[in-house]
Amino acid sequence: MRDDLIIKVAAKDDIPQLEKLVNGAFRGDSSRKGWTTEADLLDGIRTNKELLVGMINRGDSIILKCINGRDELVGCVYLQKQEEKLYLGMLTVAPDTQSQGIGKRLLQASEEYAQMQQCTAIRMTVISLRKELINWYEREGYKTTGERKPFPSNDPRFGLPKQELEFVVLEKQL
Repeated sequence: MRDDLIIKVAAKDDIPQLEKLVNGAFRGDSSRKGWTTEADLLDGIRTNKELLVGMINRGDSIILKCINGRDELVGCVYLQKQEEKLYLGMLTVAPDTQSQGIGKRLLQASEEYAQMQQCTAIRMTVISLRKELINWYEREGYKTTGERKPFPSNDPRFGLPKQELEFVVLEKQL
């Protein structure tokens, strides 16, 4: 794992960079440089300024950002405490830096944060068609719960589905 990575809590002044990173990693042609693209499944954007402000302003959540040795934002993850569990969402790594251990480092930081918050598990939702991503999480110790949730297909703030989508729920006990 890379040792030049620094994980910090994101602040409001990070929002423009976070918005660019997340949208570039998941949607559009730039996302196709990495293996986590959703461009074939969804049109539109992945997030926007208002959603990011809401995430940062919530009292029960944070966004962790990952900075490389050149002080460049290369990743982020959203964490929200939900009773005794931590919800993990929007794990993002810049497409041109994927497969360098950044995602694993963000997962590790998320687990450390969950333990500090006295959480017993981390939960997440992943689009069911994203088999390669689900397999990656499973290699990191997450297990499918059997639970499924609908994709918010009528809410363009999360993207415009090109086909019917649903989420699977993954969880890792701490």
